[in-house]
Amino acid sequence: MKSNSVLRLSLTALMAALCYIGFQYLKIDIPLPTGAVAIHFGNAFCVLGALLLGGFYGGLAGAVGMTLGDLFNPLYIMSAPKTFILKLCIGLITGLVAHKIAKLSKSSDKSYTLKWTILAASAGMGFNVIFEPIVSFLYNRFLLGADANAAKILATWMGGVTLFNAVTSVIIATVLYLALSKNSKIKSLIQ
Repeated sequence: MKSNSVLRLSLTALMAALCYIGFQYLKIDIPLPTGAVAIHFGNAFCVLGALLLGGFYGGLAGAVGMTLGDLFNPLYIMSAPKTFILKLCIGLITGLVAHKIAKLSKSSDKSYTLKWTILAASAGMGFNVIFEPIVSFLYNRFLLGADANAAKILATWMGGVTLFNAVTSVIIATVLYLALSKNSKIKSLIQ
C-alpha cells in the first residue's frame, strides 16, 4: 500500500514536470497588444495525468506544472491563478468521465478503451474550450482592470488557440494513454 502511494506521488510529480515542460518549452507564443496566448502541449500531459492517475492527481499535476510555467514567464505571470483553477478542472472532469463513469481502468476491451479515452479527454478539453475564454475575459476585465475591448480581443484569440490546443491534446493524450495503459502497475494506481 505504501509503495503505491509513493509511486502515485512520484507519477504526479512527473506529470507536473511534463505539464511544465509542455507549456514552457513546447510552445509557440502569440503576443497580443493586450497580453499573450500560446499554442502548447501542456494540456496534453494534464489530460494524460488524469487518465493515468485519476482526476484529482492528474488535475493537480496539470495545475501545478502549468501554474509554475506561468509564474516563471513574464508574459503569463498574471494568469497563474486562473491557470491553476482551470487545469485542475480539466483533470477532474477527464478523470470523472474516464474512471467514475466509464470505469476505464477496469476494461480490457480495446475499442471500449479507445472510445472512452477519447470521450474523457474531449470532455476535459471541451470544458477548457468553453471556460478558458470566458474566465480569461472576466479575469482580465474585472480582476486585472483591463479595458472591455482589450479583454474581449484577448478572449477571442484565447478561444481559437484553446480549440487548437484541445484537439492536439486529445490526440496526444489518447495515443500516449493507450500505449501506457497496457502496464498493469500503472492501471493499479487508478482508483
